Amino acid sequence: MNRRSFIGTSVAATIAAKTSFAGGMPKLVRPIGVQLYTVRDAMKSDFEGTVAKVAAVGYKEVEFAGYFEKSPKDIRGILDKDGLVAPSCHVPYSTLEKSWPEQLDAAHTIGHKLIVNPWIEPEQRDSNDGWKRAAELFNKCGESAKKAGIQFAYHNHTFEFQPAKSLNGGLPYDYLLKNCDKNLVKMELDLCWITVAGKDPIKYFNENPGRFPAVHVKDIKQLPKPEDAPTANPDRNMGFLTEVGSGVIPWKDIFANAGKAGIQHYFVEHDNPADPFASIKTSYDFLSKLNY
Repeated sequence: MNRRSFIGTSVAATIAAKTSFAGGMPKLVRPIGVQLYTVRDAMKSDFEGTVAKVAAVGYKEVEFAGYFEKSPKDIRGILDKDGLVAPSCHVPYSTLEKSWPEQLDAAHTIGHKLIVNPWIEPEQRDSNDGWKRAAELFNKCGESAKKAGIQFAYHNHTFEFQPAKSLNGGLPYDYLLKNCDKNLVKMELDLCWITVAGKDPIKYFNENPGRFPAVHVKDIKQLPKPEDAPTANPDRNMGFLTEVGSGVIPWKDIFANAGKAGIQHYFVEHDNPADPFASIKTSYDFLSKLNY
């Protein structure tokens, strides 16, 4: 089951803040969170047990991608019991269109401070006004979210960094950055997929300071050839994903720019790990010791 169909079954989210050593001391990645899509099958079969295992690894934050048929009240109780917070959640585009007020209510109950849309369907983004409609909807949702004390954000894959005919060859990601209000619509940057697409996350941090309150921390064993990057997509590169620290993403260089980017939440993710719990532990162990 892919992410877009999986998330369409329900929804969820995040809250916390990054701390670091003062002065010139080395900084650490804190707090370390995990996107629960990584352990989605376990969440479906044993919600409470899986949340407890995630907490036992050492994670302090989780990001939901579906609520697994649990009520917001029950979810909050389970998180509280295990000492976790869920500052962020992923919700499908249809939720923005059809049940946004209900999602804001759920976010308040669970404790989400960030609600993220992670996908726009091909038929919309390939239409003449698809990106324009998306930007308008994002601004609208961002405005009502802001009034409710919640931040709206968008999460990328690779297609946002590929020229769009409907934008006269412009990049959809650049279009969203320009046409979405920077105070109403933030970005959750997937640090792996932007790199796979041949773009530099640090360049985006420098050009859009404070726009990135959260990132997905995902690694990959090898990148496409430069000539293939403009047409790269997640499906073709999924087999190269690996645990954080085992691949080629330059984590120290990226995290050295975290302050400028505005990063507060770091969510580990692996879309298709062979052993989800071993995967999230390996990634956690690497990040917990990484200084930059």
